[in-house]
Amino acid sequence: MLVLITYDVNTEDAAGKKRLRRIAKQCVNYGQRVQNSVFECVVDAAQCRQLQHTLIEIMDESKDSLRFYYLGNRYENKVEHFGTKETYEAEGVLMI
Repeated sequence: MLVLITYDVNTEDAAGKKRLRRIAKQCVNYGQRVQNSVFECVVDAAQCRQLQHTLIEIMDESKDSLRFYYLGNRYENKVEHFGTKETYEAEGVLMI
C-alpha cells in the first residue's frame, strides 16, 4: 500500500534539528522523498506499523507533528503531480 508521510519538527534548538534528521533518515529507508518533509512509502501493514512506531519514538509529541495518509494499493489514480521534480513510479525499478 502507498502511505504518504508528512512531518513538521520544531527545529528551534539542536535537539529538534537532530529529531528532524533522524525522522528523515527513517523515512528514506522506507520510501521516496517527494517534498522537503513529505515521503511516499510503499509498505505492507507490518512495515507501516514498524515505521510509525519508530517515528513516534523519535518525535517530541509536545513540539512536533507527524501524519500518515493511507492511499491503499490502488493509489495510481489518486495521485496527480504538476510542476517541477519529475514524478516516479513508486513500485518501478530503481537503478543506482
